[in-house]
Amino acid sequence: MTKDRLPALRAAQNTEDSDPDAAYVALNMDDNSRFMSDFFAHVDSLRTNIDKISELVDEVKRLHSTILAAPQADDRTKEELEEKMADIKKLANDVRLRLKKMEDDHEQTTNNSPAHTRIGKAQLFVLTQKFCDVMNNYNQVQVAYRQKCKERIQRQLEITGRSVTDGEVEEMLESGNPAVFTQGIMVETAQAKQSLADIEARHGDIMKLEKSIKELHDMFIDMAALVQTQGEMIDRIEYNVVQSENFVKAASTDTKKAVKFQSAARRKLIICLDLTKQKRKMEFFYFVEKNYYTYLFGCNYCYSRVDGRRMAWHQKIVYVQFIS
Repeated sequence: MTKDRLPALRAAQNTEDSDPDAAYVALNMDDNSRFMSDFFAHVDSLRTNIDKISELVDEVKRLHSTILAAPQADDRTKEELEEKMADIKKLANDVRLRLKKMEDDHEQTTNNSPAHTRIGKAQLFVLTQKFCDVMNNYNQVQVAYRQKCKERIQRQLEITGRSVTDGEVEEMLESGNPAVFTQGIMVETAQAKQSLADIEARHGDIMKLEKSIKELHDMFIDMAALVQTQGEMIDRIEYNVVQSENFVKAASTDTKKAVKFQSAARRKLIICLDLTKQKRKMEFFYFVEKNYYTYLFGCNYCYSRVDGRRMAWHQKIVYVQFIS
């Protein structure tokens, strides 16, 4: 018969209402909930900004293709490119500073639970890794554009009658003076004049790229320290995940074995009950199967051949020893 527990629940409720510690516990739980809510809102904001940077990188890549495909440099396209690059720089610096602050906050906070600390560190690593991947992609896009601009300069110099190697072009770029490209060139045709103008324009693009790539390099150095400090923690997380996976696999195997043993034990129990219905009294008995030994409900089962009466049961040869 089911027992009515409603009076006990009401009594417990009255006790909690009179307990001053109950409100304190509820307040702590509410504070933890608010902390995690604010934390994940911060994580979502960072993830949104990183996604925006990724979209801007795609726009920059598209503008690079447009500029390279144009016979003449388009000022409007270049202005749009500079705006996109400025937006990327602004967002990247904001994300970088917020990630560093996020790491500092976790190191200084001591009242968080271990679970909250692990969640915070894991989220920090994921965001940092994603940010580094996006910025690395941006760096590769800029390096590829620089290489194509350099090849464009080399082709334009060949049009003007001056053949240069890759090393010579690099030396010209490092000088920072566009006149180095055009000195000694006799401008006699409109095509040559256009080639010289294009060379100077590409040189200006590369100079801007050099500055942007240098800024990215400094940012990567700054982020490398943050990623390195997270390395050991992530290794521990991966180890725990692998160990958990191994435990799950082992538990699954043990469960299958348990089901198999349960089925076998049930079949042996049926045999036991059926044999006990015989007229002759049996205190214990034996039967043969796979050299196994166990106890079941006080009966001694030994899977080894013994002398006694032979009985057939479900295509098994059962040897039973009767005791009078």
